Parts: sequence; C-alpha cells; structure tokens
Amino acid sequence: MERDTAQPQGCTNFKLRQLLRSVSRLYDAEMAQAGLKTTQFSLLSHVLSLGPIAPSALAERMGMDASTLTRNLRPLVDKGWVLQGPGADARSRLITITPTGTAKQAEARQHWKRAQLALNARLGTAQVAQLHQLMDDVQHSLQDLPVPITEDAGA
Repeated sequence: MERDTAQPQGCTNFKLRQLLRSVSRLYDAEMAQAGLKTTQFSLLSHVLSLGPIAPSALAERMGMDASTLTRNLRPLVDKGWVLQGPGADARSRLITITPTGTAKQAEARQHWKRAQLALNARLGTAQVAQLHQLMDDVQHSLQDLPVPITEDAGA
C-alpha cells in the first residue's frame, strides 16, 4: 500500500523531536570529546562572534528565554570561559568570552566540523542544503508566535 506523501502523517512536533534527538546524538558525541555540550559550544560561538553582548540581546539572537540563557551560561562562567561584567550603566551586564573560552571554542569547532561533515556524508550535501532551506522557511513562518512565559522566567 502506497503512502500519501501529500498529507502529513503523525504529529509534526513528535517527528521534529525524534529528528533532533537523532542529529543531536552525532553532535553530542563529538562535542563530548572537547568536554562540552552542544549548547555550550553554541553559546561560546555566539559570544565569540557577537560579544561583548547584553544577556537579553544574546538570548534573543539565540531564540531562548533569559532564564534558560542564565542557566546555560553558569557552567561557562564557572569554568572561566565567559565573563559576566558590568555594562554601560549600573543595571546592565555584558557577556564576554575569555582567552580560555576562545581556545575551548576553537578546540570544539574541530569536533563540530567532524559532526557536520559526517552528517553531510550520511545525508548528502544537497539534501542537507534542502533541509536547511526548509528549516529557514519554517522558522520564518513561525517567527511571530508568542514566546510562552515559563514559571522561572522572573527568577
């Protein structure tokens, strides 16, 4: 029996989460060799390219809420890879990457590249490019959805 590919089959959210878990296993295994989680590598990379940057601006650029950013930054600050220092006024803060954070990001970037090349080899670069285009299109279509307020958002 042929499946009708014009009609969605199953829950889109579930399928996306399954795909994310599969792809994450590949990247997580590589990042672990550098002593990082993929979220930590992403944060280091964003702070390196955008910093010094206000936490609110970084959270917005990364598409996460402020409490999630704070929680994910804590281990990087504890290891001395990023600093949270004063901003332009007494109420503002800026996040900057340290020299050891820059070195850690450079080390991890080599592992990220291996994961990226492995995924490209497995799926084919044309299919990965199509996937990127589809993800960009979907993200653009959903960008105006309201961000839910989490219980710890005000903490």
